[in-house]
Amino acid sequence: MKTIITLLLILASLIGFGQSTADEILKKVDQNMSSENRVFESEMTIQAKRNSRTIRSKSFSIGNKKSYTEYLSPARELGTKMLKLENQLWIYSPSTDRIIQISGHMLRQSVMGSDLSYEDMMDDRKLSDVYAAVIIGTEIYENRNAKILELTAKTDDVAYFRRKIWIDNERFVPLKEELYAKSGQLLKQSTMSEVIKIQGRWFPTKVVYKDMLRQGDGTIFKITKISFNQEIPEYLFTKAALKQ
Repeated sequence: MKTIITLLLILASLIGFGQSTADEILKKVDQNMSSENRVFESEMTIQAKRNSRTIRSKSFSIGNKKSYTEYLSPARELGTKMLKLENQLWIYSPSTDRIIQISGHMLRQSVMGSDLSYEDMMDDRKLSDVYAAVIIGTEIYENRNAKILELTAKTDDVAYFRRKIWIDNERFVPLKEELYAKSGQLLKQSTMSEVIKIQGRWFPTKVVYKDMLRQGDGTIFKITKISFNQEIPEYLFTKAALKQ
């Protein structure tokens, strides 16, 4: 009986260690990927079945509560603006001079025909806050040693119930991710590359997103300039700023 109890205690400690290690990895990922605030410029190339187009924008964000994006090109998108406050999202269209709130099922719609939904762009919470993690394997991915984590939602207000994510062992950034529905269906996948060190953190500047439920070769999202912990004017995070 003592032997059985000892074995059970050892097993329990190993399980606890595994869970603690997965949580530690996820928190290190959050330290790299999250910030008090950030300012970045980006190019989003939408690779449709017959052609592709690139949209340039500049974004400002504070934590995961506030963000403001202004689209710079092409001409048809110039002046379009997007404002997120907490869980609310508004879009200003210069062609109609109207501000429209995006909510409910509309959040699942594609952003400008890309493989990203409004829901994807809005949820910038730390992974460790909304997912429980376990390590399910290791793999060499794109010549990098990686641990594979399986994340399961701890809350109901997430777009993806389960995620499978490849984490760089050395730099603690995601290299690949698969996003699943509660039913187990694979909904989206993404790959991250062109990792740079900026202001003491590692950060992937290129992400290729693929919505598995639609045609096309995916959407390439490339950050061309980024800085963290900047002074950002508070007025940007108001609906009045959308029409300025």
